[in-house]
Amino acid sequence: MVQPITEDQIPLQIIKLLKDSKKKEFQELLTELQPYDIARIYEGLPEKHHTRFLLFLSSEQIAELIQELENEQQLKVLTKLGIEKSGQVMDLMDNDDLASLLQDLSPDKIEELLSGMKKEESNIVLNLMNYEPETAGRLMTNRFVWIPQHYTVRETVNKLKEFAEFSETINYLYVIDNGKKLVGVVSYRDIILAEENEKIKDIMYNRVVSVTVDTDQEEVARFIERYDFLAIPVVEDNVLVGIVTVDDIIDVVIREANEDIEKLSASGKAIDFDTKAVVAAYRRLPWLILLLFIGVISGTIISSFEDTLAQVVALAFFMPMIAGMTGNTGTQSLAVVVRGLISRDINKPVVLKLIFREFKVSLLIGLTCAILIFIIAVVWRQDAILGIVVGSSLFITLIIGTMAGTVIPLLLYKLNIDPAVASGPLITTLNDILSLLIYFGIATMFISKLM
Repeated sequence: MVQPITEDQIPLQIIKLLKDSKKKEFQELLTELQPYDIARIYEGLPEKHHTRFLLFLSSEQIAELIQELENEQQLKVLTKLGIEKSGQVMDLMDNDDLASLLQDLSPDKIEELLSGMKKEESNIVLNLMNYEPETAGRLMTNRFVWIPQHYTVRETVNKLKEFAEFSETINYLYVIDNGKKLVGVVSYRDIILAEENEKIKDIMYNRVVSVTVDTDQEEVARFIERYDFLAIPVVEDNVLVGIVTVDDIIDVVIREANEDIEKLSASGKAIDFDTKAVVAAYRRLPWLILLLFIGVISGTIISSFEDTLAQVVALAFFMPMIAGMTGNTGTQSLAVVVRGLISRDINKPVVLKLIFREFKVSLLIGLTCAILIFIIAVVWRQDAILGIVVGSSLFITLIIGTMAGTVIPLLLYKLNIDPAVASGPLITTLNDILSLLIYFGIATMFISKLM
């Protein structure tokens, strides 16, 4: 047996075993590792060792490894394997993951990769690719256990034993009638507790929560979150065609969250650790240039109040504080709304409740901050009028900023526009303009008392 080694030593040990052609010891080392860990080791190895590393793996191990890699790396691995070997590996991969991998390739490349697969498996992948992206049909897998409603518990257990390795999950068994229509569901727990001669139709749940093939993936995520499912059946004309498992939904949630963060930060497209500097700059520049021109408006507002600033210089000290706090509270409200739109069913009562809640929040925050800034102004400048100007300005702008961050994304949602495009920087800039107008407007009204 291979002696225990530290995590840092594993890559070096693997390279040594590859060089010495010690396949048995190589496999013994991998038995202690998860597919994710093996994938990270593979990525960390020098490129010259990749081909030999793959040759030391079985088709099953490569299938598990490849599903832990990014799309670009997956395609590189399949190319290294050749058509015949890659076909064997793709036969073992989850069909939904394979459909996702192939969706952005050219028809010729798709045909080339699928040519090495079993005809039945490749047809399933092509069928999945016919469904719209980001729907249940595209996410679902055909690797699940279904049973006829006339089966006994004994017959069900026998089938379960036969197909357990094939299925992505055996927590739920889906029951169909003679027309393959979904009529019930029974849990693995129910099967264990039932008598072996009982009929499945007598112990199954008749009310089955399901989604259709064209259900949006975010709606599928809501169903799984709402009911705490590990999987949910997918139907087409009430015929059971697949299931969506919770691991796929976790990937969806993470991907959607990343997309929303990109939009909220005004980067628009994905920028990660590996993105080149030129590409990252190119993706960020359009929004930032737009915000630059919008920011000119802020400068124009300040310049139009030069006389007010010249007469009461202390106003300049509080100006960035008010603008910054207003922009921040607007962005916070925006984040709350975007998260809510993803996780909640939106209707008029929910919207009104949210707006009223955020208004109350803005009153509490505004009042608290206004009192604090009033005290600071009085203690620092011994000027109660300055405190009233700064405090009232902050109170009003915090209310406006919070409501802007709440109402704008809701309006966009109502217009069927992705609310995340109401990016944080855009709302911050808008609030900057409003806060400056309010601040200097109130200051100008009180200018005679401030001097």
